[in-house]
Amino acid sequence: MVSDKLVNFSPISLKEMDNVALLKRVDTKFLTTEKKLLEILEIISSEYQILDINNKRLMKYSTLYFDTKDKMLYKHHHNGKGNRHKIRIRKYIDSNLCFLEVKKKNNAGVTNKFRCLIDDFENKLSPSSIKFIKKNTDSSCFLDPVLSNTFNRFTLVNKQVPERVTIDTEIIFEADESSKKLEKIVVIEVKQEKGKENTAIYKALKMSRIPIVSFSKYCVGISNLTTSIKTNQFKEINLKINKMYN
Repeated sequence: MVSDKLVNFSPISLKEMDNVALLKRVDTKFLTTEKKLLEILEIISSEYQILDINNKRLMKYSTLYFDTKDKMLYKHHHNGKGNRHKIRIRKYIDSNLCFLEVKKKNNAGVTNKFRCLIDDFENKLSPSSIKFIKKNTDSSCFLDPVLSNTFNRFTLVNKQVPERVTIDTEIIFEADESSKKLEKIVVIEVKQEKGKENTAIYKALKMSRIPIVSFSKYCVGISNLTTSIKTNQFKEINLKINKMYN
C-alpha cells in the first residue's frame, strides 16, 4: 500500500513548508499507476521530506468547482485559450480548513494561485467570495457549482531546491448525480519556480518511462460526467486512463 511507503520519508511541518509555497510556479503533471508509484517512492525517499500534520501524512481533500451555465471556463481550457483561469473551493478535511481559490495560467504556462480563507463550502457564492473572484479575474460572470471531487494526497518537499511534489490517489468525481472513480490511478504534479529542473523525481519518472501529460481534474471530471459538451481535446487522456485500468 502507498501509505506503508510514506514512513520512509523524514517529516516537514506545514509552517516549514511555507518557505516553498510556490504560489507562482510551473506545474508539470504525470499519470501513472499505484504499482509504479511504489517503485518511485523507494528511489526518491532520501531526497525529499513529507508534509506531516499531527502524525498524519496522507490527507483527504474535497473540491467544488465553479463555472458559468454554459461552462465557459471548461471551454476555454478545451479550446486551448492561453490566458485562462479556474475557480474552486478546496477543503482540507483533516485540518478543517477551506479556501476559495483562483488559479490563473498564462500563455507561458506559468500558474498563479490566489486564495482566501472561508468558513466552508458555498453552493451559492457569498458577496465577499464574488468580490474576491472579480478582483482576481476581472470577471463579473455568474458562477454555479458544477463538479465536486475528492482525493487523497501527500506532499513531498525537495531537500535541496525549491520544489514540491503532490501525489493524488483515490480520485472520485461527482456531477449531475453521476460519479466516476479513477481506479488505481495516480496523478503526480511537480511544482517548481521555472520547471523541468533535473531533480530526483524527474530522474525517477524518466527511468520508469512515465511521460509528462496534460491533466486537469476539472476537465477530466466534466468530460466524463457531463453530456452534450465538447470533449475532443480530452479523449487522449481519457483513453490513457482507461488503458491503465487493465
